[in-house]
This record gives sequence, structure tokens and C-alpha cells, in this order.
Amino acid sequence: MKPKVAVLMGGSSVEREISLITGEKISGALVSRGYEVARIDLDEDIVDKLKASRADLVFIALHGSPGEDGTIQGLLEIIGLPYVGSGVLASAVGIDKIRSKMLFSALGIPAPFHLPVSSRELGEGRTEQLIQRLVGALGLPMVIKPAMTGSAIGVRIVREKADIEPAVLEAVRFGEAIAEEFIEGTEITTGVLGTEQPRTLPAIEIVSEGEFYDFEAKYTPGKSEHVIPPRVPSEAIKKAEAFAVAAHVGLGCSCLSRVDFIVDREDDLPYILEINTIPGMTPTSLFPEAAKAAGINFGDLVESLVKLTLAESDR
Repeated sequence: MKPKVAVLMGGSSVEREISLITGEKISGALVSRGYEVARIDLDEDIVDKLKASRADLVFIALHGSPGEDGTIQGLLEIIGLPYVGSGVLASAVGIDKIRSKMLFSALGIPAPFHLPVSSRELGEGRTEQLIQRLVGALGLPMVIKPAMTGSAIGVRIVREKADIEPAVLEAVRFGEAIAEEFIEGTEITTGVLGTEQPRTLPAIEIVSEGEFYDFEAKYTPGKSEHVIPPRVPSEAIKKAEAFAVAAHVGLGCSCLSRVDFIVDREDDLPYILEINTIPGMTPTSLFPEAAKAAGINFGDLVESLVKLTLAESDR
């Protein structure tokens, strides 16, 4: 008999609606393959809901905190339920753009130069000092964004000094922020599939209607174009694939991840932007598109992740 799968989605993060779409798509794929599925919306009764579901494993379809930052993974570890995806440590570090970049640097993966930004640096005469610190270290333009959100929420490309303060104010609404140098180039993403012997999926170039791949471009059909293979030198793609696997393994990721890069227009070097330990699975999402390009349809992809999780939990 096939295992019963609890698909955990929703929650209260700013990415709730995207999580619900991802969860429904995963649930539909599993049902079509003959799995019994319990759709569970994350709330304060989550433990009771999981126990009542009598599920054999959990497919985490959550985005943002507390589903993507190690919190729900720790809870599932405590109650003894196996789950698809990375564990507590990889999830916690992966969602944190500041600490993950420290690890990437230690692994020899190029990353844009960056600085942490705190709300404590604003107000009472300190704002101008912060602005001077950022401009002096990063120059203009620069990128300012929350350190622990996804879907490009709160991300701003700042080209004028006067726009730094409002960009920081927006970013710190979500907690700690990060400011990093702006690298002119081509944005690409590389999916990684597997745990002990991870392999890369075909890289995708992302072309957005707007200034960058923002929330609207990510989830509105027609607002972005995905190009396979990316229109960058093949050597840049090979380096990105190697860096993606190094990030996946170095972070201790399990099952799947998606790693985003910007390929510098001047030297064709891919700089890592972030790793996503729970890639989106919506109709416009990049990970399932990369899998399709590799000859893996969505149903096969989802089922393979369930089987991989069960095999690992039996060891």
C-alpha cells in the first residue's frame, strides 16, 4: 500500500497564498498517483491535526517562517514524522541570507559583497551614519532586502542615496535586513535533486518585464520569460551547477533545493544570491519547469520526493 501523505501548507507568513497554491498542486499530483492525502493548513493546532491525519509522512509545502526556517522541521522531528526536504539546520541557515552567505564564502562560492542591516541603526541621528556606511562599502546601485523572506518580498534595487532609508524601512519590517552590492548581469537558477548523490536539473535564465524578478513577475503568467538553456557561456553554467551542488551539500540539504545566481556581465562568473530549501511548486515556478526540461513530469517529481524521503527514513 502507498503511504498516506499529509501536505502541510498555508500558515500565517506573508507567503501564505503562494504556499496554498503549491500545496494544492502537490496534493493533486499525489492523489492522481493513488496516494491518500490529508491537506493541512498550518495553525496552532498543527500537532493535533497531524496526529488525527494518521499520515505516514509530511510533504512540507510551506514558504517563509515557520515552515521554511527549521521550526516546523524541529516539530516534526519531535513527534517522529518523516518529512520531505531539508532538516532543521539546513532550513534555518538556508532561509537566512546573511548567515548562508557566510557559509557559501567558506565553501569558496562567490557571493555579492554584503552587510547586515538592523532597525536599531535607524532614527535618533543614526540613519545618516547607516547611509554613509552602506554607500561607502557598496556604492550605488545596491540591493536592500529582508534577510529571511522569500518570493522577492521587500526587495528593492536602490539607485539613489535618497532612496536608501525608505528601502531599509521596508526591509526591516520583516526583521533583520541585508544590503548587498548590485551586480549587473543575467539571473539564472539551478535546481538540485537528491541527497546522497545530488544532481542538477537544467539551468534556467530568468527574464523579467520589470527591473528584476519580483513577486509579480514570479507568480503572474506572462510577466517573466524562462529561457532554457540560459544565454550565458556554457562554462558559466557549469560553474553555477558546481556551486549549486556545493551549496546543497555544504548546507546539508535533503531531497531538493534551488539555487539562484547572477552571472556577472563583465567576467561571466556566477555569484550566488540565495538557496531555496523549499522551492515553489506553482504553475509558474522554476523547479518543476527545470524538472520538466530534464524529462521529469510533475507527478513523477512529487512521487520521487516521497519515495526518497521514505527510503532515507528507513535507514
